[in-house]
Amino acid sequence: YLSCFTSLTNQRHVNALTQGELVEYQTCHIFLRDGDGRKVLRSSIREFLCSEAMAALGIPSTRAASLVTSDLYVNRDPLNSGRRVPERCSVVLRLAPSFIRFGSFEIFQGRDDFSGLQGPSAGRHDIRAQLLDYVIETFYPCVQQTHGNRKERNLAFFREVMVRTAKLVAQWQCVGFCHGVLNTDNMSILGLTLDYGPFGFMDRFDPDFVCNASDKRGRYSYQAQPFVCRWNLARLAEALGSELEAAQAGAVLDEFTLTYEAFYLGIMRKKLGLVRREELEDSELVSDLLRLMHNTGADFTNTFRLLSRVPWPEEGDSEGATAGPAVDLILQQCASVEELKVANKPTMEDRELAMILSMAQTNPVMFGMVADTPGVSQQLERMGRLKGLLETDQGELKEKQREDWIRWVSRYRRRLAMECDGTTDLSLVKKERLSVMNSTNPRVVLRNYIAQNSIQAAEKGDFSEVNRVLRVLENPYSDALELEPLDGAHRNGQTAAYDRKPPAWAQRICIT
Repeated sequence: YLSCFTSLTNQRHVNALTQGELVEYQTCHIFLRDGDGRKVLRSSIREFLCSEAMAALGIPSTRAASLVTSDLYVNRDPLNSGRRVPERCSVVLRLAPSFIRFGSFEIFQGRDDFSGLQGPSAGRHDIRAQLLDYVIETFYPCVQQTHGNRKERNLAFFREVMVRTAKLVAQWQCVGFCHGVLNTDNMSILGLTLDYGPFGFMDRFDPDFVCNASDKRGRYSYQAQPFVCRWNLARLAEALGSELEAAQAGAVLDEFTLTYEAFYLGIMRKKLGLVRREELEDSELVSDLLRLMHNTGADFTNTFRLLSRVPWPEEGDSEGATAGPAVDLILQQCASVEELKVANKPTMEDRELAMILSMAQTNPVMFGMVADTPGVSQQLERMGRLKGLLETDQGELKEKQREDWIRWVSRYRRRLAMECDGTTDLSLVKKERLSVMNSTNPRVVLRNYIAQNSIQAAEKGDFSEVNRVLRVLENPYSDALELEPLDGAHRNGQTAAYDRKPPAWAQRICIT
């Protein structure tokens, strides 16, 4: 083994080069994980399963080679409740071409004027140049070969990192994946999904979904991920310093949003089976679908999977009668009025919320200024939706949900009709649509409760559910696998097949 760049990762990891692969061994330092540097079985199982699940979904990721348990126990607070319990330690062996991150370049940063902090290798531009050369020569050989000028080479490298990052976050968004701690030290220089801590796949679609219970302000929410990735790219450009021309790096950053949106819409078209044509209305069709899913509390994964059941439009169809069966299946994935009431409760502290509502009556001008801020605007929207739900019963809600879904499905079927231009065999177009949709919309993802079932069994010494879930996750698009949990893989007497709407207890799982 050849140790390399040990100091370049804040002494959190040792990278070893062997037979062309970098293997990361997670070392235990006294300043990590409550001061003992240990990783517990619970988080190790989640990382092991999710890294393999992401790879099977076709999303770039580090891989899990093995999970080894220890006889050592440490005290942790798994529910973030202040109650510490002993948990078994373990080690996950992870594989990747490299574990170099955006943050690896930040150790060369000089003293920050605001915080007064500086990187441990501040000012060592010679080492920064060596690291940059190594990364480009080893992992971006086409960039190295194409550009003789150093500044041009570095800019091309930065653009390629931007493109890979934009594509990665688009793929995350399209499967409802939320990273949880998306700082620069968790961003791979190769565009891989890196460090599976408090991650989560959305159940009910919610753009404000936060998978990390410690993230009280939603910095790393689902809808914020593209913006956070762009912010991290800007920090990488700063860390590269004189290796990049600032104006040119800024121009590359300006390309990020359009690049991301192009990747995102391209995947979304596949999720809807729109593979023959690209229409201007497609973006609005996707946006309206997501808004409808949010308003009806529809399950993200299952709803997209069910859209392949929407029948192809035929002349003389009655929308209600033809699309009705598919809509009824989708409605089974939507939330009840009680579930939506809980989902739309304001998340702001009561005292802060009361102050804002009081301001609305006593100082309308000041309230108008405050209400336009994103955080307050979001809370007011929640209150508006909650007020409407409090005035609605379950029957009225289901009737409205059905009308709204029939309306959107009608638009979707009209768009499907545009896929066939009259010169192509219609049966081939229909077949292609279903093939693309069912290979883009997974039947199963690693929801928190699925991981929790595996963890509970493993903590009792039974790893059969871990192995079984792994086999399922390795074939996420297959309809052939049995997805019922094993006997005993449940909580409070409630079970659910892993491709169905999650049980009620799943909402109470706390991940930090």
